[in-house]
Amino acid sequence: MSAGPDPAPGGLAGDGAWLELAVTCDPEAVEAVSEILARVAPGGVSVEPGFTLIDEGLGAVVDPAAPATVRAYLPARDAEAGRRAGREVDRALGHLQAFGLREIGELRTQVVHESDWATAWKRHVGVLRIGRGIVIRPTWRRHRRRPGDVVIAMDPGMAFGTGLHPTTRLCLAGIERWADEGLLGGGPAGAADGPPGAPHAPARLLDVGCGSGVLAIAAGLLGAGALVGVDTDPIAVEATLASARRNGVARRLRAWCGSLPSGAGPFDLVAANLIASVLVALAADLAAELRPGGRLLASGIFVDREADVRAAFEGTGLRVLRREAEGDWVALEAERPSG
Repeated sequence: MSAGPDPAPGGLAGDGAWLELAVTCDPEAVEAVSEILARVAPGGVSVEPGFTLIDEGLGAVVDPAAPATVRAYLPARDAEAGRRAGREVDRALGHLQAFGLREIGELRTQVVHESDWATAWKRHVGVLRIGRGIVIRPTWRRHRRRPGDVVIAMDPGMAFGTGLHPTTRLCLAGIERWADEGLLGGGPAGAADGPPGAPHAPARLLDVGCGSGVLAIAAGLLGAGALVGVDTDPIAVEATLASARRNGVARRLRAWCGSLPSGAGPFDLVAANLIASVLVALAADLAAELRPGGRLLASGIFVDREADVRAAFEGTGLRVLRREAEGDWVALEAERPSG
């Protein structure tokens, strides 16, 4: 265990600064760990219970078997007092472990400034590489581009779909595969597009539930032509248009508030990062947006709903070609047959 670094250079964190003490532990040990932290933090402690995702990942319920995190705060002006508190908690946690309770993690400390509360989350959002060459760069961070990188500047505070969630990562990896297969534009054509080896015309792509616009923008930067995004949330539409301007694809991307049918089809490619129940409800509309031979990439599927989505897609005549998974999330790639 470690009591952590000094709260600030020179031993003074300044007004409005707090030393956070945090320990993650098994629920069995929460009461004992809380009592230890309360000894050095007269203001009391907070307990963040573990949780399990429900409602296809959109909701959560407390999981009494999952590890919990106990936190306490004390003024950080006096660095020496902070070190003493850390050492005292460290010793007490070590003694507690001797009782054979289930897992008790190490003491973690950090200084938190009151002025940082609204933006502290930004420190934990870094540049994210997905697949071989897609890079999601938060707007406040820099990135040294490697050869072949496709860098997308995004604001994770604007709307869902900034690359951090597994469902978005699965979609981005699928779009990169489409680029590798030449389906976005510039690669070898499929049987429905012309003779073997003929160049692809830039693909038309529809992003259903566009969120931040990251999927359509990635496709555009990888070679797709006309891009359309639809979302029922007007804030998401604004975020998509702003992201398109920031990433240089605004002239090719249109987005509006709505759902399917889009009225702008047919499309060569459709990306739909939704949830299983919505994918099932929209299965026929998704198929109708595709031209014969077109491809659908559907994500946001909780693993226990995969069979329902497959059945809905196949019921509309779509043929599932590929399955990818990350944790409890699944993405399916399907094709509208040419015949």
